[in-house]
Amino acid sequence: HVQLVESGGGSVQAGGSLRLSCTVVGSASEDTSGHCMGWFRQVPGKAREAVASSYPGAGPERDTFIADSVKGRFTISLDSAKTTVFLQMRSLKPEDTAMYYCAADRSRYYCSGDFPYWGQGTQVTVS
Repeated sequence: HVQLVESGGGSVQAGGSLRLSCTVVGSASEDTSGHCMGWFRQVPGKAREAVASSYPGAGPERDTFIADSVKGRFTISLDSAKTTVFLQMRSLKPEDTAMYYCAADRSRYYCSGDFPYWGQGTQVTVS
């Protein structure tokens, strides 16, 4: 059973930085490495927004998605074990305030857009 454990949210002033992390955790016999991972955010009353996604081995231009609203400020990366995804957020703006969720795609080593596994969410507040 795959679970996603998030951390790193919090409150920051505009212009500040935060780094979110999310680790895919499974049973001892389960290979959880290699999934395409994504970050999404949602503000109450608004639709969920895809922020970034990538997979191990993806190039920065090809197969790595960064939303226009955060391009140049947010960076997505994965660790060498291929089980943890990071979202480095810089130059944060009040409009970045949202609940941020990480998700794991069903596919490994490419992104299909099917994200059946979700983290619990971590709040980011920019004032």
